[in-house]
Amino acid sequence: MRLPEEPDTPPQINIVPMIDVIFALLTFFIVSSLYLTRSAGLPVNLPKASTAQTQPQSQIVVTLNQQGQLSLNRQPVQLGDLQTRIPVLMGSNPNALVVINADERVSHGQVVAVMDRLRRIPGVKLAIAAQQSMQ
Repeated sequence: MRLPEEPDTPPQINIVPMIDVIFALLTFFIVSSLYLTRSAGLPVNLPKASTAQTQPQSQIVVTLNQQGQLSLNRQPVQLGDLQTRIPVLMGSNPNALVVINADERVSHGQVVAVMDRLRRIPGVKLAIAAQQSMQ
């Protein structure tokens, strides 16, 4: 007595679980990469602007905090010292960008005074930092 033979079915590889694992890994790396960014400034509440854009990394950061204290690359500085210290930081890099991080509560006059000093430096490129508003 012979048993009927079962038809040979070719072996199959189910890739759906593999795709799930790949998407889980991709999600993990995307979320973890968000925490790898560095902040190059002092904690200030930046004003929001819908047209804010990310600037290149060769930056010199001038920070004006809520109390009106001035910092250059996280080091305290006086307004009169900006004209001598910024050209040293710029060196031979003509693409260096001086970013002004001014707290939104700082008076307009203080920001204009800092901008006026910075504009006296030959070849300086200015930018004002702002947070991008969600609209």
